[in-house]
Amino acid sequence: MLSHNQLVKRLALGVATLGMVASLGACGPAGSSTGASAGSQEESLTVVCGAMEDLCQAWTKSFTEKTGIKTSFVRLSSGETVARLEAAKANPEFDVWHGGPVDGYGAAVEKGLIKAYDSPAAADIPEKYKDPDHNWTGVYIGVLGFCSNKVVLDELGVDVPKKWDDLLNPKLKGQISTAHPSTSGTAFTTLWTQTILQGGEDQALSWMKKLNNNVLQYSKSGTAPGQIAGRGEVGVGLVFSHDCVKYRDGGMKDLVVSFPEDGTGYEIGGVGMIANTAHEEAAKKYIDWAISAEAQNIGQTVGSNQVLTNPAAKSNDKMAKLDEIKLIDYDFLAAAKAKSGLTARFDEEVAGQPKE
Repeated sequence: MLSHNQLVKRLALGVATLGMVASLGACGPAGSSTGASAGSQEESLTVVCGAMEDLCQAWTKSFTEKTGIKTSFVRLSSGETVARLEAAKANPEFDVWHGGPVDGYGAAVEKGLIKAYDSPAAADIPEKYKDPDHNWTGVYIGVLGFCSNKVVLDELGVDVPKKWDDLLNPKLKGQISTAHPSTSGTAFTTLWTQTILQGGEDQALSWMKKLNNNVLQYSKSGTAPGQIAGRGEVGVGLVFSHDCVKYRDGGMKDLVVSFPEDGTGYEIGGVGMIANTAHEEAAKKYIDWAISAEAQNIGQTVGSNQVLTNPAAKSNDKMAKLDEIKLIDYDFLAAAKAKSGLTARFDEEVAGQPKE
């Protein structure tokens, strides 16, 4: 098992190879829209995107068509994004970060990787969904939940989980899928949720050790556990609930969503400007647009049903009802500051230890 530092180094070393994806992405659907003709050669953007790939494509394609600014994207998890940004801090390969939990943005701010931008469009967004220092603005909310395969659980003789401790049932050994918090913002949300619920980092890691006994494997991407559960490889995946709904609606009919009655964490999916971008004016235009109701509504067109932050955006009955779910007091600034040390401890004390 790689240590936290080794993992970060590997992610950084992957910049040269993975950077080819960004170049190829510029030739893909997001960067080749025939509807754009007004943009100049200088006005181009590369977005690092933490949402589902089809949503990333829809966002960048729509922005290109609306503004004529040629826009491509690379889809990365939060931990990968911070590593890539840190590896190319002086000459970044990305201009904007769009999607993904904002505690990852906070970790990037700590390293000087984000440039503050007070977008005029952010005036429409409730204060609780934006950074007071203008490093990021929230564009959606996703609630952490259990994504269960009902058929698998029935075969195991296990009920759909209703509390976090239900995941510690010995019958679920090898039947839990979750991502790794060093690479995934979703998984870090799980880890920080336990820090709050269990009363501290030591207690959270102790609980995660128990969960580790039932985990089949740690994925890199936070959305993957929903697919793994949908394929029947495990009984329960830990994901943001809108991802589970997307997979269910996409054909994985055995999936059911439930929320822990003892409280759960949530993400604010953000948008922010990368420090040292060579395309600052175009980046500002993208951020202004991303905050708008028009841009936020695009998610529903590709089956992404996050709760939206713009009061003028549309909602539907597939979106989580925040007033019906017990949410923990999730301090995103505290989570961002704790992220590096806590994920390093998780590597050493949980994932790096043998299962009982």
